[in-house]
Amino acid sequence: MSPLHQSSTRNRLLAALSPDDFFLLQPHLEPVTFGLRQVVVKAGEAISHVDFVERGQISILAQIEHGRIEVGMVGPEGITGTPLVLEASISPYTFMSQAESDVLRIPAEVLQAALSWSGTLRTILLHYVHALMTQMAQTAFANASYDIEARLARWILMMHDRLGTDDLPMTHDFLSAMLGNRRSSVTTATHVLEGNGLIRARRGIITVRDRERLEELAGDAYGLAEREYERLFGSGRA
Repeated sequence: MSPLHQSSTRNRLLAALSPDDFFLLQPHLEPVTFGLRQVVVKAGEAISHVDFVERGQISILAQIEHGRIEVGMVGPEGITGTPLVLEASISPYTFMSQAESDVLRIPAEVLQAALSWSGTLRTILLHYVHALMTQMAQTAFANASYDIEARLARWILMMHDRLGTDDLPMTHDFLSAMLGNRRSSVTTATHVLEGNGLIRARRGIITVRDRERLEELAGDAYGLAEREYERLFGSGRA
């Protein structure tokens, strides 16, 4: 396999590293592809690897009484296994691929050694942890303050950012689990967005038709976390 070059990576954290920091990680980065609904990090178990997402989307899921609910989302802007950056070896949340996802995987002990060696690498990854915490706080804010139509618009926008395509793979059952609402409520909200021309829904696919109006509908539930990420890492969507 030919050596991985920093200029060819799509992960924005890897792209933001200094050449010296990238060189610390480069020999240990292994390309891996996750299938739909594949568990990447299991809650309560030791984190064995960290994944720099190159393509796709991975959800951070909390276990609730009747299943799981999404509390955070990772795409090419970030990594899985973030507790390791904070020197915690176990995640209280499950990381699960919600679309076919390509990652560059590194063993946990190798990344921890690199973090001990390089203060600049640690700073980059701590900045990402801060950005992810902001996103997760916004999820809590959205769930407490916005109706399901606005929250659905926010979630579609976040998927749109990460997948880079207008056609987003998602079913009503999947949306129900991610948003923590009954399937019937999600179906009604989807019909509202479709009736207003913001999206088109067909079996297993939601197509973004009017991103600007989706942002208007999402209101302050969307945007703050995204602006904070760009403040830290520069312009351009993930």
